[in-house]
Amino acid sequence: MKRNSTSFATLGSRFIVSGTLIICLTALTWADSTGFLGGLPGWWLLPILILLAVGGVNEFIVLYTKRGIRLKGGILRVGVVAIFLAVAVGTQAMVSDTGDAAPVAALSWAALATAVAVGSLFVQEVWLARNDDQDLDRLAASIFVLTYLGLPMAFMVGLRLVTIANLGPEQTDPQYLGIIPLLSLITVVKAGDIFAYLIGSALGRIPLMPKISPGKTWEGAAASLTGSLFTAWLIMQSSLIFKNGLPVQPLGGWITFGVCVGLAGMAGDLAESLIKRELKTKDSGKSLGGLGGALDLIDSLLFAAPVAWFLWVNASG
Repeated sequence: MKRNSTSFATLGSRFIVSGTLIICLTALTWADSTGFLGGLPGWWLLPILILLAVGGVNEFIVLYTKRGIRLKGGILRVGVVAIFLAVAVGTQAMVSDTGDAAPVAALSWAALATAVAVGSLFVQEVWLARNDDQDLDRLAASIFVLTYLGLPMAFMVGLRLVTIANLGPEQTDPQYLGIIPLLSLITVVKAGDIFAYLIGSALGRIPLMPKISPGKTWEGAAASLTGSLFTAWLIMQSSLIFKNGLPVQPLGGWITFGVCVGLAGMAGDLAESLIKRELKTKDSGKSLGGLGGALDLIDSLLFAAPVAWFLWVNASG
């Protein structure tokens, strides 16, 4: 009886937190896509990414502390945020000079920010060298956190800006994809997560990878891929948004997008399960109630973002 009550409480918490997040994301997405108050594309959504990035770093610091490795959070937090913020700032700088945005070139700013952040972490360890024989352990862990969070988030920002030829708030013409590439990533991956959770909890019997995540099943994985495919099809048939449908389609169309992004999302989920197993914890944190922590919320998006970016950069009419 107590177990059932706990399960219902967790489920209720999931619904409440999920509903709140959806409402906030919807409002900010509308503001971002319409250029509300003169906002440039992407800037209304950046605060969400910054909060998730800082929350993710904080959770990693706590998790590594349990393993006896104490990370310095200052440079790490700034570094992760700088990596994806550099894409937004760098893209606008290039557009102001050339009148157009080059998606691949825009990510070079993220590479530069990563190099500076890694160098700063080295300097920090040299400057604050201790006699605990953990300098390399801290450095390796810090670089892992930096790249695990920062680089995928840079691809998320890149998705928002992938087809921009005009960064002004007037960019609402159907010839632009606008916010659709980013929304396609979020909806396809999260639909897969929801289908996996609902079907896996109700019908899951065959373990998928019991050594890494005992709760995941093949039935849940199949449901996840189905949910991702259905959502990809729905997004690509955006006649409600564009009168004649999307001006271009991602490489391979909705089937390729649904399969590749859906599978990448599942891989990201399993990757975080591996991390949590190694760091001996069930949830990355408790900041999001029944959903766990920030890492639990974005784990599947981290692996899927570069895949979605590649497919949209190579879009065809």
